[in-house]
Amino acid sequence: MARKQECIAMLLAGGQGSRLGILTHKIAKPAVPFGGKYRIIDFPLSNCVNSGIYTVGVLTQYQPLELNDYIGNGEPWDLDRNGGGVHILSPYQQIKGTDWYKGTANAIYQNIHFIDKYSPEYVVVLSGDHIYKMDYGDMLAFHKENEAACTIAMREVEWSEASRFGLMVVNDDNTIAEFQEKPEHPKSNTASMGIYVFTWEKLRAYLLADEANPNSSNDFGNDVIPAMHGAGEKMVAYQFDGYWRDVGTIGSLWEANMDIISPTSGINLNDPSWKIYSRSPSSPPQFIADSAQIENAMITEGCDVRGAIDFSILFADTTVEEGALVKYSIIMPGATVKKGAVVQYSIVAEDAVIEENARVGDDPGNGDVDSWGVAVIGAGVTVGKDAIVPPNVMVNENVEEGTRYESK
Repeated sequence: MARKQECIAMLLAGGQGSRLGILTHKIAKPAVPFGGKYRIIDFPLSNCVNSGIYTVGVLTQYQPLELNDYIGNGEPWDLDRNGGGVHILSPYQQIKGTDWYKGTANAIYQNIHFIDKYSPEYVVVLSGDHIYKMDYGDMLAFHKENEAACTIAMREVEWSEASRFGLMVVNDDNTIAEFQEKPEHPKSNTASMGIYVFTWEKLRAYLLADEANPNSSNDFGNDVIPAMHGAGEKMVAYQFDGYWRDVGTIGSLWEANMDIISPTSGINLNDPSWKIYSRSPSSPPQFIADSAQIENAMITEGCDVRGAIDFSILFADTTVEEGALVKYSIIMPGATVKKGAVVQYSIVAEDAVIEENARVGDDPGNGDVDSWGVAVIGAGVTVGKDAIVPPNVMVNENVEEGTRYESK
């Protein structure tokens, strides 16, 4: 019997991340590289440890192999513990046969026995695709103070963006008056962050009822939370004012990477009081040649830089040859930008090669701003010598020498 715990965390990390396109063809969204040395899942895992939560269930499903290998026994996050630690929880074959996670609530339902093993009073449910630093202990204290069944982290978003989120109308006493799930005509710009604290006895009962309902989509936002609200359970909103970004789109992933090298963004990865831990690759120190020109950049170990870098992030073991230019871009592990190539406002995925004098992406001021977007080069793709990849495309196949890539 596992040792009883006051609070454990369940981290939803099984989503496909289809809006990230070719970046998630072979890996789950939480395993996507971020910020030079991290992967997205490092943030909620580190938040758990920094908040004093040392039992974490990571629920995986889509392309889990790399994510499972990355987490391993949890040692980099101090989660290699007896009587707790990190546990990878994938769908498994039951008496009635294999049953994939049908929704976020069903994923927790399928792991009720795991949670019961620790007899927690409270369960924190987290998403694996957000970039932020948050003390869940403060949110738990707020939950207990309000004697709530469910506490939902919230923050205000721009009204123009409100329809992308689950929204809440909140009373003056922080209780939740109404929910709107991605409404066309929002009544509020107070968005749910997809971070929940539940009193486990309450949540357990609603998960069982939700699973028994054949008309349910088995989702927290669509089903379980509205059911709790409709039954009159006390539900409160917890205001979070720190940096937070949902990196579910190419644009938001690019912007979040750019934020960490902006002095005014509000996120500091060098704060010793709240470290973000990762399973960093073991590589030699980076080499910066005399020919290199570098401004506002984050360059990780193992890089070989001989060209020009401006406001960009280079992950481990990347190469930028002399005469190449990388500007406002993200170059993921093992990628190479060869002599004379220009990469601007782009994401270049792992082990891709940009050959000599190729051009990838462009400055948004050089053409039609309405059709502009971040260019994305997929993992292992080669962009041939003198080839052109325009803005706002995803390339998941080699681009022949001297050609201009056209979207299919």
